[in-house]
Amino acid sequence: MQNTGSIVFVRSVRRPGSLAVLTCALTMIICTSAQAARVQDIARLKGAESSKLVGMGLVVGLNGTGDGGKFLPAMRPLAAVIERLIDPSVVQEELKDAKNVALVTLSAKIPAHGIRDGDPIDVHVASIGPAKSLEGGRLFIVPLTGPLPNSKAMAFAEGAVVIQDKANPTTGIVPKGAQLTANIFSQTIDRHGRIQLVIRPQVASWPMAHNLASLINGLMSPDGPNIARAIDGKNVLVHVPPAERVDPAAFISQIMQAYIDHSQINTGARVVINEKTGTIVMTGDVQISPAIVSLHGLVITTMTPTPPPTPEAPRVSRDTFTTVDPDQRGGANLAALLQAFNQLKVEGKDRIDIIKQLHKSGKLHAELILE
Repeated sequence: MQNTGSIVFVRSVRRPGSLAVLTCALTMIICTSAQAARVQDIARLKGAESSKLVGMGLVVGLNGTGDGGKFLPAMRPLAAVIERLIDPSVVQEELKDAKNVALVTLSAKIPAHGIRDGDPIDVHVASIGPAKSLEGGRLFIVPLTGPLPNSKAMAFAEGAVVIQDKANPTTGIVPKGAQLTANIFSQTIDRHGRIQLVIRPQVASWPMAHNLASLINGLMSPDGPNIARAIDGKNVLVHVPPAERVDPAAFISQIMQAYIDHSQINTGARVVINEKTGTIVMTGDVQISPAIVSLHGLVITTMTPTPPPTPEAPRVSRDTFTTVDPDQRGGANLAALLQAFNQLKVEGKDRIDIIKQLHKSGKLHAELILE
């Protein structure tokens, strides 16, 4: 079996008679995951993305932790509500002592599969004024619209605000606080009868798009004309047969659940470092140009042969390691460097510092992501 870079962490618990079962299960996991990935794991269907509704409103009933009467952006809408519902003669000056109201922004996420009239969704709430806390408050009923200008109201939101992070009491959520007043469905087929697959940025490339289009052509039109083509390194257009356009669910499902071999997935060279935990994860063949790294009296060279010592640059014999270039290419890869780190017992922080400096100097040929 070819090693495709999959990593499986297993915490084993030794029990009598369980070793064979564990070995078999682990082998099945590695074989299954290492051979192929589903199309839906590497690409999404354009038009089936989640979308948002937005709005602004007032949280009322706060225990003196609101914006205060001097914050006019909150007092003006409060005065408008009172004028419309109770007292048309109210003026803002009469609200100068109000501290139980806060002006907030609202957002609600529409699921990718769409939603129907009457369905409830959560509403996220965040104060934009000087309010100290939204705890104990209640969102006063307010319409939610699409994010574009002049969008029509598609839901109404109201309800008690729940603070999820006590360290940040000016944000919260109204569980199932918005009720839809219209059906919102994803539009996946364009007017030309096509669907578009968008490859995830982590694996997007021209070879990846070409491989995906070839897979779809071989699966859905093996003896006919090509129905899929890559239009760039991230997008693949697929013509849906006329007979499938009225009810395309089966056609789309067959494509999204198809498997593509890992050898055809170009993940690119990438190094992800979590500086807090000291974790280093790499994908692809991360190459390192010829370089000499010196740290705390330790010298690691990725050049072959090793430069001879000179008075200006004497060889450091203690803890020197010079065989990081196993292929004799005048360079190395990160995997070999990490093996050298292990043999020399280089500390985690020092490993990260060396990798960061190699990347900064242009010697590490990969995308570096720091978390």
